[in-house]
Amino acid sequence: MFSATTTLPHASEDFIALCQSQVMLLAKTLQADWSAVYLTSEEDGQPVNLMPVVVYPVGESMRTSRTEEMEFKEKTQGLMMSDWPQSLPTRLHSSLIIPGNERSDGQPYQLVLPLIYQEVVLGLLVTLRQDYPWKREEFGQIEKIAETLAIARLLDKRQTWYENQQQQQQLQQQQQSDRLDDLFHQLRNPLTALKVFGKLLMKHLVSDDKSRSIVDSIVREGEHLQELIKDFENNQKTMVDDGEIITLNSDSVAINDSLSPCLPPSNHLDLTPVYIWDILENVVISAESIAQIKNIFLEVDVPDNLAPILGNVSALREVFSNLIDNSIKYTPEFGKVMIKLGLSRVIEEKKYQGILIEDTGYGIPIQDQDHIFERHYRGIQAKGEISGSGLGLAIVKDLIQQMGGIIELSSPIDLDNNQGTRFIIWLVVD
Repeated sequence: MFSATTTLPHASEDFIALCQSQVMLLAKTLQADWSAVYLTSEEDGQPVNLMPVVVYPVGESMRTSRTEEMEFKEKTQGLMMSDWPQSLPTRLHSSLIIPGNERSDGQPYQLVLPLIYQEVVLGLLVTLRQDYPWKREEFGQIEKIAETLAIARLLDKRQTWYENQQQQQQLQQQQQSDRLDDLFHQLRNPLTALKVFGKLLMKHLVSDDKSRSIVDSIVREGEHLQELIKDFENNQKTMVDDGEIITLNSDSVAINDSLSPCLPPSNHLDLTPVYIWDILENVVISAESIAQIKNIFLEVDVPDNLAPILGNVSALREVFSNLIDNSIKYTPEFGKVMIKLGLSRVIEEKKYQGILIEDTGYGIPIQDQDHIFERHYRGIQAKGEISGSGLGLAIVKDLIQQMGGIIELSSPIDLDNNQGTRFIIWLVVD
């Protein structure tokens, strides 16, 4: 019967299995009554201690009294490395027999061997026999077991280190990939607006106007850029799905704060007093042109003398652009999108100002609402004809939370027709 722990210090299941097999070997081949493997702890900033990872056997199967067993465990569990010689030899000799090999008081014969590899103490192997002393030839066998465990422990530690490094690298790569996704998502809305402005401008130009060819070129190049972004996103998704690693460096594309001025880095928003309409007005002007193309009525209600809120200009612009763009995108022709400012609410003794964005569109199914703010999640819309990356709402929620705000979702609004979606953003009043 074994007792084993892998929490402190960390040890892999393979290493634990090896320790179990070796102490079992001591019991069956050399008739050891009790054996244990101790490893050095690895807590940063803490003294190096010895902690047991495998003990065999446990309980009454040991042929010493329960009191003696507990006393021995108390002496060794949590034993600090400073209690042992500063320089332990790599070969066993009599100084490592604790207590001495010649006993006449009925106490067990105990051996303690350091697990040493390349002058690094990795732990201890402790074994004892109750009735008769260890023979010299048995020492060599126990030494071999200690050497095996020392090498295995070193390899185990290295494997753990490599796995941690790999996890860190994968995390960094995922963060880089997310930043790329966010950046290209941000580019999509301005490009769409430029195309719409270009098409509206062309309607006011006569066919022989020289400016018409220039505007036509602007629209065409905007469409080209959209295709390039779409192709890049598809290729990136394919590489991630196939398990390929995307590495960004100075020779390719480095995603950092300076390259993404519209969207501040996560958890790094500078908040200042901001008047909502100062930011929202320009977003609405662009949205009106897009809504006009789709024959969607855009209604805006802005009360006078609104108090400023604590926010970030770039983040708020991104939030409003995403929400209004979504409302227009998922509202069919002749529908309506409403924007209402000046809502008020007190939450936990803090005063919040609300911005409502509501549409008469297709609505968000109940089963999708728990996941709608997750990155790349589109739910039922993924099966539809309207393209999207599933990033807009994830970006929105992240930015609102960084500004200390709250976002609420209600859908459907029209229960009879199962249509309509309402978002309310609550931001702290300055």
